[in-house]
Amino acid sequence: MKFLKETKEGTLLLIHVQPKAKKNSIEGIDEWRGRLKVKIKAPPVEGKANKEVVKFFSKLLSAEVEIVKGETSREKDLLVKELSAEEVRRKLGL
Repeated sequence: MKFLKETKEGTLLLIHVQPKAKKNSIEGIDEWRGRLKVKIKAPPVEGKANKEVVKFFSKLLSAEVEIVKGETSREKDLLVKELSAEEVRRKLGL
């Protein structure tokens, strides 16, 4: 899976965010970009969408999550601390 990469600190999860959606959800895999498509309720204003992304994935994966790249972009790299790529994949149901 292109959107998951294991590192020393945990797993990098590569996502493409669509803000201002009706609800927070995972929409599938964007094969062309090699990223997981995610819809987020919050607007992309003053970091609200970023906070919502971190909160959504932290709750979904029961792990600490932080944005390591792409804070001002729709394409973001999240670091899921202390989980393997296989554990992340399983928890996401993919």
